[in-house]
Amino acid sequence: MAEAAVLHGLAGTEACRRACAWLVRCGHAYRFVDTRRERPAPEALKAWAQAAGGWDALVDRSGRAWKNLLPQRRNPESDPEWMLLIREHPGVLRQPLAVLPDGTLLVGFTGGQYEKRFGKGRATA
Repeated sequence: MAEAAVLHGLAGTEACRRACAWLVRCGHAYRFVDTRRERPAPEALKAWAQAAGGWDALVDRSGRAWKNLLPQRRNPESDPEWMLLIREHPGVLRQPLAVLPDGTLLVGFTGGQYEKRFGKGRATA
């Protein structure tokens, strides 16, 4: 059996629900990790930031969680500050973050990136 993708996100978000539904509909195995219940390890966060091209690529600055941060928390200046912020406020992450078995990271659920990466699968009309 092929290793499954791991989706990290908040269970209640629309993007996570859509991503999970798409994977099921197309016959792709996955495991979901709610980042509010199971906070990502600092090493994982740093690896994700590197894979995504930087911390800004991981953060949803238009989301409610970011907007609710105190202004002084919105400008982390170091990796440890970013990791602490995200671990304290997992809602600031773009939803979902999909870690594929080969280490590839997909950020969010937009732009057909799942179709490009997984193909159409066994979806039926």
